[in-house]
Amino acid sequence: MLDKIEQRIKFLRDEINKYDYHYYVLAEPLISDYEYDQLYKELEKLEAEYPQFITPDSPTQRVGKDLTKEFKPVNHLFPMLSLSNTYTEEDLIDFDKRIKKEIQEDEVEYVVEYKIDGASISLRYTNGQLVTAATRGDGNVGEDITNNAKTIRAIPLKIPLELVEKYNLTEFEARGEIYMSISDFNLLNSERLKSGEKTFANPRNFAAGSLKLQDPQIVAERKLNVFLYALLGTGIKSSTHWENLNILKECGFRINPHSKLCKNIKEVIDYCNHLESKRNSLDYEVDGAVIKVNSLLIQQQLGNIAKSPRWAVAYKFKAKQAKTKIRDIVWQVGRTGAVTPVAELEPVFLAGSKISRATLHNYDEIKRKDIRVGDSVIIEKGGDVIPKVVEVIKEERKPDSIETKPPEKCPVCNSKIYFPDNEAAAYCENYECPAQIKARLVHFASRGAMDIEGLGDALIDLLVDKGFLKSFPDIYKLKNYRDELIKIERLGQKSVDKLLANIEKSKKQPFHKVLFALGIRYVGAGVSQKLVEHFSNINELINASEESLNAIYEIGPNISKSIIRFFSDKNNLKIIEDLINLGLNFETEKRETNTKNFFTGKTFVLTGTLNSLSREEASQKIIELGGKVSSSVSKNTDYVIAGEKAGSKLDKANSLGIKILNEEEFLQFLKEAEKTIND
Repeated sequence: MLDKIEQRIKFLRDEINKYDYHYYVLAEPLISDYEYDQLYKELEKLEAEYPQFITPDSPTQRVGKDLTKEFKPVNHLFPMLSLSNTYTEEDLIDFDKRIKKEIQEDEVEYVVEYKIDGASISLRYTNGQLVTAATRGDGNVGEDITNNAKTIRAIPLKIPLELVEKYNLTEFEARGEIYMSISDFNLLNSERLKSGEKTFANPRNFAAGSLKLQDPQIVAERKLNVFLYALLGTGIKSSTHWENLNILKECGFRINPHSKLCKNIKEVIDYCNHLESKRNSLDYEVDGAVIKVNSLLIQQQLGNIAKSPRWAVAYKFKAKQAKTKIRDIVWQVGRTGAVTPVAELEPVFLAGSKISRATLHNYDEIKRKDIRVGDSVIIEKGGDVIPKVVEVIKEERKPDSIETKPPEKCPVCNSKIYFPDNEAAAYCENYECPAQIKARLVHFASRGAMDIEGLGDALIDLLVDKGFLKSFPDIYKLKNYRDELIKIERLGQKSVDKLLANIEKSKKQPFHKVLFALGIRYVGAGVSQKLVEHFSNINELINASEESLNAIYEIGPNISKSIIRFFSDKNNLKIIEDLINLGLNFETEKRETNTKNFFTGKTFVLTGTLNSLSREEASQKIIELGGKVSSSVSKNTDYVIAGEKAGSKLDKANSLGIKILNEEEFLQFLKEAEKTIND
């Protein structure tokens, strides 16, 4: 009896999974909705009566009933990198030339795919079972959204074991984009309008926001979908990206049908133009195409830079445009004191959202385009993200139009505006300007920095206006004013205690996040990561010379000068001292070694191509073993590691008498150093 029931339950699961695949992945329904519902109800009934036969991959387990109180951090098996952008055919040709020069090949195969405008997701499978779904996060660590991702029926909860064995898929990550179709989004907004509710801005933000909802039952109602575009794992039986796409498809994942294997860059350009011509016929938002080197071996040889792979680029489509009018030009102050003009517009719908403001960049841009209040203008979304004024329709300008003049005083604190000779931007030099304070604090508390949940723009504005916050250390002193905070309207005991707990939790953020949070000009998240790889604590960085900063790969003169200038300011040093005393983390966790090894304290420069590992991997190993990696050869360089086709760096090393290691010697030193540590 029980055997027959178990067999029936298994049969129903397999049938429902098959129908889900044909409906949600292939868009080819095999049975009517009524027939499907009858099967589903029977499975629910049997599992309710015989709960011992419920399995995690059952279709009935997609939508959980428990609320997700906390989205826990998840370490990605492989970093989720962003892509460098290209905008013209010439950019693509240059990209191809760089690839061919690096690998010394006459032609390179590429795969071209649509760049879906959605929310990135990484799905981890172990032995064929979905175990984790995570957001991109900072690229290395995302947030666990498994319960919400499982509600998307195009995501398989399980893949056949015969395919796991066939392709060696014991442990892998599938990467993709979660999105909502344009038609479903428009229908949702029209229904909200009828019921007097506020409409959502655009499908991408809606999809991203849905993945962070606490209740998976609400997520299940939102008709989210997914396209998968990458398969990552160790030992997978494939040699190309195109093979990986087909493996994903065979395993039941939904792959975008508008993908093509191209033999050369000419085919890439032709297909990119084809994709752009078809973009308006799609029922989902795209903002370009992605071009990837097909060979996985060549991808490995090319490696990555700080944030992006060298073997892939995004080709951005021409931005969508719309016509509107400028109601006003206002000036806003950022965290660095930069005073930038913003056009307030008559609202217009463009590329999935309603636009009422657009950046004017700086006063030079206003002068160059002669932009005035009352003008009819053409606007577009730069990179389909930031609205900007492209062109003034001067034939429609009124005779009494007044030329726009630059501000003489800060619009917030009334201080005099400074216009540097060599910069287009204008600056408010009052460091205590409330607008600067607010913008710095917003950046400090943001997710990519200290990640203080609950301390957003509106609350920071309120706390600055009431005198509770003036600088970063004040955030960590808010606990001393708990009773006063509770009395503030819209706060209350529960929200204040939660905020204070989140502030205390932020003290655990790693050094590179804290460094990024300080808001040093030109020091973004990637640069912060690079700096902490070379300077183990804040004192080393404070005392670093401009030469030592410039020697770091991807740290140029503008960045190094900005860092030196920041740490020359006594006010900044006092803030750092206060933050250290308050318990923030200003040093890296170094790998513990019992004894020194060959790499300890030495500076290395990599040149040419290594066969056994990428430059990024080699650099990481050197850093983990206590060494430093520089992008340029100087008298401070201890060794140059020369791979195949080493260039001018090798010549300079020889001229300076610096010792050269070939790949075999380098690997031997690595082996000996790691053995020393393990022993």
